[in-house]
Amino acid sequence: MQNFDYQTPTRLIFGRGVVSELPGVMKQFGPRILLTYGGGSIRKIGLYDKVKELLAGSEVFELSGIQPNPKYDPSVLEGVRICKEKNIDVILAVGGGSVLDCSKAIAAGALYDGDPWDLISYKVRAKAALPIVDIITLAATGSEYDCGGVISRTETNDKIGYMDPHLYPAVSFLDPEYTFTVSKKQTAAGCADAMNHIMEQYFCEDSTMLNDGFMEAGLKSLMVNARKCLDNPEDYTARAEMMLTCTYGCNGIYALGNSYTGWPCHGMEHALSAYYDITHGEGLAIITPRWMEHILSEKTVDRFVKYGVNVFGIDAALDRFEIAKQAIDATYGFFESIGIPMHLREVGIDESRIDEMAHHVAENEGLENAWAPLSEKDIAEIFRASL
Repeated sequence: MQNFDYQTPTRLIFGRGVVSELPGVMKQFGPRILLTYGGGSIRKIGLYDKVKELLAGSEVFELSGIQPNPKYDPSVLEGVRICKEKNIDVILAVGGGSVLDCSKAIAAGALYDGDPWDLISYKVRAKAALPIVDIITLAATGSEYDCGGVISRTETNDKIGYMDPHLYPAVSFLDPEYTFTVSKKQTAAGCADAMNHIMEQYFCEDSTMLNDGFMEAGLKSLMVNARKCLDNPEDYTARAEMMLTCTYGCNGIYALGNSYTGWPCHGMEHALSAYYDITHGEGLAIITPRWMEHILSEKTVDRFVKYGVNVFGIDAALDRFEIAKQAIDATYGFFESIGIPMHLREVGIDESRIDEMAHHVAENEGLENAWAPLSEKDIAEIFRASL
């Protein structure tokens, strides 16, 4: 078991109707609020009007139009500009993980005198950030309970996972009812994203029985409850369990004491969605079983055996490699069964930039140090196997 230093300062307020507590929470941070959100979904479900009503008496400035795979330009830069010009006290992010990821970069950039990209690219470490409160409307990224986010810079095809301890949300509101109207596509993609968050921590050299059990239960919970949510979008119990399982995804709690993994599927998918702006969860679902097939070896097979037996109930008496192959097939089959396109060509990615993307990943993601090391050649082969 590895050494660790762990702290999360985020207050989670979970359940039906908890957004009514927003005025009391916001009051502690100051009256000048930047409200950040994406497209029109929070208006359609009435959450925008509810938030504005609850914030009556505060000075509320708005940044809308934050996109999936949130963009440095214009969203981060515009948010930083507003915070500085309007002397913002606190950011309220309302929407999915992309809105919150973008808001985290804004929160750090608002208190930095230089180019905010210095912080995102780790050229400079943040010394402070504005406090963030969020109301999450999509079960997927876990950004509501971690200190990171992912920001895309279109002109350079960079998509960077930016983490800093100043970026934990102060308070996260999680009402599963706000996920009832999430489309089947995004429900499935959110499940795939969260499952991959767990698998990125599960497949490692050194783990504990406690962590393995926690992660195996998380994977089974996501698969069972995603299907229930797709069958009945207003199944509160299924939406609630799926939301909480996603919330645990990236804050480290699933893998305290585990060894380093490198998060290889995220490293590769970041290139796909940076170059082609595809849905992140779909990209992960496509890449993951091909990565599994590529790295299966004497070194890795026992981990796949445990995964196959404990997550999918595969007969432990079978040959080790047979169990591993069945587990990989079951992973692919689950993603396919919930409606995710399982080939890159289905999401608009062809052969033309495979080598360019593989080089970008090899240069920027450090996957030569992953649990199962990946060279540029390996990455290109995984991309081609995913076509």
